[in-house]
Amino acid sequence: MNNCAAHFTPNPGDTKILQKGDVVKIDIGTHYKGYLIDSAFTVAFDSAFDNLLMASKEATMTGVKEAGIDARLDEIGEKIQETLESYEVTIKGKTHPVKSVRNLQGHEVGRYKVHAAKAVPTVKGGKAEKMEEGEVYAIETFASTGKGHVAEDGECSHYMKSTELKHLPVKNTRSKFLLKLLDENYSTLAFCRRWIDDMGFEKHYSALKPLIEAGVVEEYPPLNDISGSYIAQFEHTILLRPTCKEILSAGDDYCRAVINGCKGYCLDLSLIHICRCRRYAVCRSRWSPYH
Repeated sequence: MNNCAAHFTPNPGDTKILQKGDVVKIDIGTHYKGYLIDSAFTVAFDSAFDNLLMASKEATMTGVKEAGIDARLDEIGEKIQETLESYEVTIKGKTHPVKSVRNLQGHEVGRYKVHAAKAVPTVKGGKAEKMEEGEVYAIETFASTGKGHVAEDGECSHYMKSTELKHLPVKNTRSKFLLKLLDENYSTLAFCRRWIDDMGFEKHYSALKPLIEAGVVEEYPPLNDISGSYIAQFEHTILLRPTCKEILSAGDDYCRAVINGCKGYCLDLSLIHICRCRRYAVCRSRWSPYH
């Protein structure tokens, strides 16, 4: 919420209640046999935040537009920053320039691996790597009224099993049982403490802590900009097919589109329509294919 960009969900016992002045990021994922889709959107209840949300939404769609086979990642980052930082937002009478959070990036997505090898920067100056056919990317942007830089702060709620560790040095019986549950349910995908509670594993932290200390499970604490700032986030997962790029996270209520030829997009998500052949997107406001 608010100045927290990522890696927060309520732990068991958290009693926070959303307020009208809150800005809430909903970052979700789904998978089939480890093949992942990562997506996010932001909700605000006060229209004063409309420009902040639009900055991230438009920047994310700029990233989708610029992405494609042989597209350079550093150039995508530059375009994202240019789009996002063209906005400003006025909150309680004070106008803030909107900044791209420079140390958070989009990412390549692998099987059972949310963050794979390549990163999609959200500012200029990234690596001059190229996207390749068949790759899957999560294009995400973070628009902030703060410094545009986040740091770890607060109680951890997000965890993932290490993908690097081959030998698992765990002796604690309860920890071994918990590790078995995590393997069966999440493999190397993210999980939170609340989900362990939901599995009926009482007083789970005493079993989780040895796994963390052994490096078997890795912590991902909340990432915050300065106190009093606000951050919006939008994210889509795309697949680079030989003749088009497909927005895998698209749906009837969230930018349902397949964009052909790496050109064109529509920021008014209600106007996007997908043709039955799934080869190109059309915008109802113009009723002509974007290709």
